[in-house]
Amino acid sequence: MIRLEGALYPWRFRVVLFLLALMVAAIVWRIIDLQIFDHDFLQAHGDARSVRHIPIPAHRGLVTDRNGEPLAVSTPVTTLWGNGKELQQAKAQWPVLAKALGQNQEDFAKRLQANAEREFLYLVRGLTPEQGQRILDLKIPGVYSSEEFRRFYPAGEVTAHVVGFTDIDDRGREGMELAFDDWLAGVPGKRQVLKDRRGRLIKDVQVTQNAKPGKTLALSIDLRLQYLAHRELRNALVEFGAKAGSLVMVDVKTGEVLAMVNQPTYNPNNRRTLQPAAMRNRAMTDLFEPGSTVKPFSISAALETGRWKPTDTVNVAPGWLRIGRYTIRDVSRNSGVLDLTGILIKSSNVGVSKVAFDIGAESIYSVMQQVGFGQDTGLSFPGERVGNLPNHRKWGQAETATLAYGYGLSVTAVQLAHAYAALANDGRTVPLSMIRVDKTPDSVQVIPEDVAQTVHGMLQQVIEAPGGVYRAQVPGYHVAGKSGTARKVSVGTKGYRENAYRSLFAGFAPVNNPRIALAVVIDEPSQGGYYGGLVSAPVFSRVMAGGLRLMNVTPDNLPKDEAVQTVDAASTKGGRG
Repeated sequence: MIRLEGALYPWRFRVVLFLLALMVAAIVWRIIDLQIFDHDFLQAHGDARSVRHIPIPAHRGLVTDRNGEPLAVSTPVTTLWGNGKELQQAKAQWPVLAKALGQNQEDFAKRLQANAEREFLYLVRGLTPEQGQRILDLKIPGVYSSEEFRRFYPAGEVTAHVVGFTDIDDRGREGMELAFDDWLAGVPGKRQVLKDRRGRLIKDVQVTQNAKPGKTLALSIDLRLQYLAHRELRNALVEFGAKAGSLVMVDVKTGEVLAMVNQPTYNPNNRRTLQPAAMRNRAMTDLFEPGSTVKPFSISAALETGRWKPTDTVNVAPGWLRIGRYTIRDVSRNSGVLDLTGILIKSSNVGVSKVAFDIGAESIYSVMQQVGFGQDTGLSFPGERVGNLPNHRKWGQAETATLAYGYGLSVTAVQLAHAYAALANDGRTVPLSMIRVDKTPDSVQVIPEDVAQTVHGMLQQVIEAPGGVYRAQVPGYHVAGKSGTARKVSVGTKGYRENAYRSLFAGFAPVNNPRIALAVVIDEPSQGGYYGGLVSAPVFSRVMAGGLRLMNVTPDNLPKDEAVQTVDAASTKGGRG
């Protein structure tokens, strides 16, 4: 006889039914609660599976020269990316896509096959919007686009070493682009979109955070002067078969770098064949012994001590001086007696050494340190080097002499231009700046004003006196400067290389009210000569002449009748205004 458990134990059956009913009620209540009262829960989980935030690229800030001419601009470009899984379903269209992208079909197919499981891979970056749209119009499954910005440099190779460049992700990698990356970069925004489970865009919902564009950066560079300096330096390298060169132009009053060029250079808009050596901003990174270009500072130290006057003389016969194992020689084979101006005109190593022995190396070291040799320029330029100004505990005669005529220390072209700017500014130094300065900065007196003005006259004679560096003369202006020719140190061994020189010239103009300081360095000229007065002085002359005219600096060396005509013309023009 079969018995039913429910009949024997009716209470147990009722308990089971009650529990089942309770569970159903709980489920029904939860459904009602989620759908009516607590619907945010389902919405949040649904959004987590379909709502996405995609970045909105920020427009990188504009870089301009001091007059507002663009040096670096950002243009919108289209980046195409693909979903590897979806592209596997469209293999028949791979050849069409590869051809549209301009890529090799076999290599393209291998890349897609290798990334078959990836949901994101770049197909091509940096297309113009029109090019990108043409490819999207092919309607190939798994191909998507995003907007980015690409940097363009209107001045190309002329400003490459100063401005630098950005990488493919629009981050600064060289020059001012790197130094001021945070200033220029801006802040990306966010856009909320709906996507399906395959990652396809369903709806563009809203912008949740607007992109903040980068700030504009106005450099101290004058693009007109930059073009002029670039052309003249390049022509000099071709004429003399030189290996490399640098030129730096500084505003004497404000410390602004008006032009900075190097050769060889490169095109930042097309870096496919870029050679690493061409990327160096040699004016900032290359160190060299300045040679005779530092003699004016040695003479300044002598005048500052009060032990020497410009008319004091030194016997430099027979044109050489023996110090222990070393022999100091004058290249021009000077003999007889020279005053301090004559020492600079003849560039006498013997003469300036004897002056240095009298005043001591410490005095010369102090002046050189004050004008910036061996010191940080404060420009914070990537890769800039400080150089070396030796300070011996005990100065021997050899160390004293070599310091006085520019050996045993190392400087950059920027430091040399800065030092001459301080000398030109009546002995007052102002901080260098690669950014446009709207207010004249405070200056520090590093050379007594009367001493600096005396040296101005001496350096004017270096160029204008008979036997001076006439190739540095500038028509219509009195200019001051000093040439230098320094042997190159042999790398890996002691001593100097044979027939390897740097040709130097540094100076300023106009002498009565200096506005521009200029330093020219040409590395290893191999034909037509190598002396600074022959190779670098003509570059100084042409760039200085153009710079003074472009800056509307009044000539101070015109014949009297021309000067009168100039004044009359200016008066007439002013009356009409």
